[in-house]
Amino acid sequence: MRTAIDQETLSALVETGAVREIQCVRGPGGAGFALSARLGGKWLPIRSKREPVRVWASLTAIERFCSKTGIRRFEVEL
Repeated sequence: MRTAIDQETLSALVETGAVREIQCVRGPGGAGFALSARLGGKWLPIRSKREPVRVWASLTAIERFCSKTGIRRFEVEL
């Protein structure tokens, strides 16, 4: 069972329309921001190649990542 989605898989899932909801939440320990994708009924965090959860420093950085990945909409939970 998956516990996280890597960036390449996320791109493929967004392209095929399998992921329709993306949520931005505070990162671990309240530092930065992290993304989660809803796949089926579960929210799975987006991971990097080295870290179990990818953390971005700002919402602007997340917006750039989402634009590049093909994500057109995401929700922010503060």
